[in-house]
Amino acid sequence: MFESLTERFSRTFTRLRGKGRVTPADLRSALREVRLALLDADVNVGVVNSLVERIRKRARGAEVSRSLTPGQQVIKIVHSELVKTLGEEPAPLTVKGSPLTLMLMGLQGSGKTTTSAKVALHLREKYGKRPLLVAADLQRPAAVEQLVTLGQRAGVDVYRETDSSNPKRVVRSAMRHARSSGYDAVVIDTAGRLQIDRRLMSELAAMAEIARPQERLLVVDAMTGQDAVNVARGFAERVDVTGIVLSKLDGDARGGAAISVSEATGQKVKLVGEGEELSALAVFHPDRMASRILGMGDVLTLIEKAESVTGPGDADKFVRGAVNQSLGLDDFLEQLHNLRRMGGLNQVLAMMPGGARSGIAGLSDDEMSRTVGIIHSMTPEERRNPKLITGSRRRRIANGSGTTVAAVNRLLKRFADTQRMMNMLSGGTNIPGMGMEGLLQPTRSRRRRRKR
Repeated sequence: MFESLTERFSRTFTRLRGKGRVTPADLRSALREVRLALLDADVNVGVVNSLVERIRKRARGAEVSRSLTPGQQVIKIVHSELVKTLGEEPAPLTVKGSPLTLMLMGLQGSGKTTTSAKVALHLREKYGKRPLLVAADLQRPAAVEQLVTLGQRAGVDVYRETDSSNPKRVVRSAMRHARSSGYDAVVIDTAGRLQIDRRLMSELAAMAEIARPQERLLVVDAMTGQDAVNVARGFAERVDVTGIVLSKLDGDARGGAAISVSEATGQKVKLVGEGEELSALAVFHPDRMASRILGMGDVLTLIEKAESVTGPGDADKFVRGAVNQSLGLDDFLEQLHNLRRMGGLNQVLAMMPGGARSGIAGLSDDEMSRTVGIIHSMTPEERRNPKLITGSRRRRIANGSGTTVAAVNRLLKRFADTQRMMNMLSGGTNIPGMGMEGLLQPTRSRRRRRKR
């Protein structure tokens, strides 16, 4: 979602990095670019003005650091202030209650029903709850059937009343059923509207009075830009919203809603939906999101995603291999399989630091399939030691995989490039293209060189 914004930030920071001295003119130019990039991303104007002014004040009075250049200090300040704009600290869900009850609200088309199923699955998988989904959206045709289908996919029971047109009665009956049947969590999918109106708010207030939910979560479509801020403000003024869920964060919109909504409304973003899979729901971490926006990557979230498709030990190996490119071709093949299970190449790339993306950047789905075929056509010895693959072997591998020698050469060059990247990382060298180049902690080997 943030590709265009990240690219513009990276260009701006490239001009700052390496500067021995940042002049007032340099700072004005950089802040002007930051402001324009945020506005083009459809970030709320008030949020942009506040963010840029905070950066300007801190950058002017920044203390000199022995470990960072002035340009790097400005980048660090931008990151710090962006984290504040996004909410500063993660806002955990309330998970205590008997039963724990969550009511999801939002406009039609916000992804509310799908998010309800995702939240139920999240409660079961992360907190060990036995959730019950409640189909209380009786306005939209087929909403009940959609929730039933989603519940079946998630393995979560759904409470429905086929003969009722009264959502308050449905909620009351569902709460009685949850208590008598041993469910310890209830997720209520409420009706949306095309716009905020008095009837919608009265209905939500009445259902909240019946269910007494610990969480009243507003689902906001991250692709709607500044409209998302207006929607969130409208709900927050009329309903006691406890947090926001950003849906469709994997979309191709400009991302302004994700940056704006917390500061503009005073409400914390608690969860984000990052894909169509029901498991694609994550806790919102402002610091990680800021790092992704600035091109620093989000390795912690990458590890969590990897753990969802592998074991914890394998996840660490996968991520360190993806970032450090320290593994062999057999491991690279396993990585490609895991990439598909983790939501696809684009999602994983978005969480990698800029420079570390080079190993798999440019690999389309078709290219990934060809790469798998090429590696399968190598002998185990060749996969362990690609330096053995001479011209005649390359021809044999190309014939065996149904590709060309040029395709084999591309794969081997990419692998060699990633090994060089690994050496740069292990030695503490700055990686070209990283948005926060120079702000990484020095490695042990680099510290030893400094001492010598």
